[in-house]
Amino acid sequence: MKIQRSIQLIVLAISFSIAGYGMDSSSLPKDIKYKFSVSMEQPGNHYFHVDLTCTDQKVDFIDFKMPVWTPGYYKIQNLSKNVVNFKAMNVEGLPLSFIKTQTNTWRVNTKKEKTVIISYDFYANELAVVESYLDASKAFISPTGIFMFPAGQISQASLVTLNPHKTWKSISTGLDEVSDQPNTYFASDFDVLFDCPILLGNHQIIKFDVNKIPYELAVSEEDTLGKTRFVTDLTKIIQTTTALIGDVPYKHYTFLTLGSRGGGLEHQNSCALSCSGSVGDTTNMDGYKGWLSFVTHEYFHLYNVKAIRPIALGPFDYDKENYTNMLWVSEGITVYYEYLILNRAGIIDRNECYKYLTESISAYENRPGHLMESVTSSSFDAWIHFFDPTSDARNNTISYYDKGCAMGLFIDLKIRNATQNKKSLDDVMRGLYFQYYKDLKRGFTDDEFKSLCEKTAGTSLTEIFDYASTVQAIDYPKYLDLAGLAIDTTAHQVEGKVYFGASFRTDGVKFTLFNVERNSPAWKAGLGNDVEVLKIEGEKANKEVFAYILKTKKAGDSLDLIINEDGTSVPVKAILASKTERTFKIEPQPNASSQQKSLLDFWLK
Repeated sequence: MKIQRSIQLIVLAISFSIAGYGMDSSSLPKDIKYKFSVSMEQPGNHYFHVDLTCTDQKVDFIDFKMPVWTPGYYKIQNLSKNVVNFKAMNVEGLPLSFIKTQTNTWRVNTKKEKTVIISYDFYANELAVVESYLDASKAFISPTGIFMFPAGQISQASLVTLNPHKTWKSISTGLDEVSDQPNTYFASDFDVLFDCPILLGNHQIIKFDVNKIPYELAVSEEDTLGKTRFVTDLTKIIQTTTALIGDVPYKHYTFLTLGSRGGGLEHQNSCALSCSGSVGDTTNMDGYKGWLSFVTHEYFHLYNVKAIRPIALGPFDYDKENYTNMLWVSEGITVYYEYLILNRAGIIDRNECYKYLTESISAYENRPGHLMESVTSSSFDAWIHFFDPTSDARNNTISYYDKGCAMGLFIDLKIRNATQNKKSLDDVMRGLYFQYYKDLKRGFTDDEFKSLCEKTAGTSLTEIFDYASTVQAIDYPKYLDLAGLAIDTTAHQVEGKVYFGASFRTDGVKFTLFNVERNSPAWKAGLGNDVEVLKIEGEKANKEVFAYILKTKKAGDSLDLIINEDGTSVPVKAILASKTERTFKIEPQPNASSQQKSLLDFWLK
């Protein structure tokens, strides 16, 4: 059975695209109308200067637009707030008038000029994978926040010439380099331009090939630890991922690491990764494998999001939200594949897979919002909930990452069981890639995704898709049993602990509540987030007092608090309850059947 699986992967891996890296001017289209120049002469001021020269125009006006969001980050960012000193002129340098028609749109009265030039400065002082940043040490260009586009011209090609600070020697990006024009890069359309972040500075660039395709890894110049182990593991991840789909849709790929505040962002032939330490730090193997899982997630997105995508996610509307119910597929199933890919690559074993799956399931089930929001609703409302949560978000919302991972697990196990291991979720992903992305050159609808899953399984998957669209209780044991696995869904009483249902935090002055859980003793006592607590059982409120008093209490006892309500001290009595937990621990069944063991062997190494 393992031999058959290996043969399948070898066959699927043969159709890699192999091409050169970069081009010269003779290879460029002859009619490129849009040419950017980006300068950063005083990086300590955090301002980029951008010039855009537009040729062959001859229209009455041009609307120059700055995107309001970054694909992959489902939140309106209002990036145009950072634009200052906008100007427009003709080729002789004479000014052209303009007005703002929207917060992200500058309408230039071009007077039918053949050549129109605009310039502006962009304030960049937020180091994140979805924001541009500039200081004396480096520059990170998140393209949606730097490059404007002429309305209606998204399909047009452009050139970008970078003018890095004079002390910088390194540039890393997924854009194609124009080899005979210094620091100049080509984008076949604005979607490509917006999909290729750029890192400039003195970072290290590590180059390596996988199956004759060039890769670059950009890491901090301060990262002095050895990177051989990481590059070896990264190579395994690349080989395993590309073999899964059987096609490579890029000519070259770049991994950009930033010392930013968290998160990662996928792109078609690159990804931006937050990395506060060394990429090769193996002193903590759990942490290192977690880092590899994160890298795998963003890399797999080149397929599942950039190619295999809900129909709403491309072509993009950069002026407003792009709604879909299917982020649980795009993000949650990508989480599921993190674990599968690392397992197939020989980086994590079965037990580690079980642990990661348990963590995703527990994160969903132990969040009170799992009784309030479906994963399809979570996907649709990501624009208002996910990246800008309220203080009560845990009570009302879920993460499509966590529940989506469980949905991917169920679909995969159901397909494998229904087809006697002849097919799996891999076949669905390949079908989506070749049928919709390669052949139809579009995304898939909600119904098309469900239909392909059921066609692959040869049976109905309605129950699983009902789990996705509702908040009904999930029968985890039913699906884990298909692979001979048990999952502990029993609510266990935790000895020696009582349940209050809220946490405390302090800023050194005030002691306040947060994470007040719906229907907890704290909730039933009328307490909410950000309430200031003055006293606990007559003692001045602090963490030590709270922890000590809870140790002395048992279920049914009261907890007397004094809270501050607009300057008035108000007594509150909460009745404590028993503390129960569900672990969702996954482990093999001792008496699994040969059929169950066979599925498990085909599924995990």
